[in-house]
Amino acid sequence: MRKKIVAGNWKMNTLPSQGLTLAEDIVRQSFSDQTELIVAPPHTHLFSVSKAIANSRVKLSAQNLSNENFGAYTGEVSAEMLVELGCSYCIIGHSERRQYHHETDEILLKKTIKAIEVGLTPIFCIGESLEIRENNTYLAYISKQLDQSLLKLSRNQMEKVLIAYEPIWAIGTGKTASPQQAQEIHAYIRQYLSTHFDVQIAENTSILYGGSCNAQNAKELFSQIDIDGGLIGGASLKANDFITIANSF
Repeated sequence: MRKKIVAGNWKMNTLPSQGLTLAEDIVRQSFSDQTELIVAPPHTHLFSVSKAIANSRVKLSAQNLSNENFGAYTGEVSAEMLVELGCSYCIIGHSERRQYHHETDEILLKKTIKAIEVGLTPIFCIGESLEIRENNTYLAYISKQLDQSLLKLSRNQMEKVLIAYEPIWAIGTGKTASPQQAQEIHAYIRQYLSTHFDVQIAENTSILYGGSCNAQNAKELFSQIDIDGGLIGGASLKANDFITIANSF
């Protein structure tokens, strides 16, 4: 049975001291035993946040990792480093990484494999731009993203991956895909996994929605049969809102 998951992507927000306070505020609140709650602070915060959540059910994620092990890669952070810092998850392929850092599907596949090798669970992001949405070619685009990345994994590797569908046109814009629009894509992704792997992989893969999900719309989004939770941006920076979202199933 696939997990219900809410992951907070803090992006490049909060100073380390502020991030520690936010983590402590989140830990003090209660959320359903059925929900996996994840926080993804900036790399500068990982050590202190790891300590703050150590005795709680909250899990730690990084926002990015290198596809190399160690070496002369200035500014990079390896998968092994993240594990030692207490990370259980890592976001891979967020649209902002693809756009601003020109991360290709080939690079993201290498990162995904590296994460799996050290025991990190990848939160692998896919999604279309407004232009692709309006051209009505979004299903073909989602298929291409999957074809060039996750579908190159083995079945055993795919068992260890989460997917986050994030319509780029709804990230940080205040716009949100309607529950029906989001459900269409989530169902399509699940069917695509079923066709290229098998029904068991498809049914056991948690697929999260990421795109201006907040405390007001989470319940309706999460009520859709193929939406298993959310990758939350701005709303994860407020502990009360984040916990409200976590309790929206």
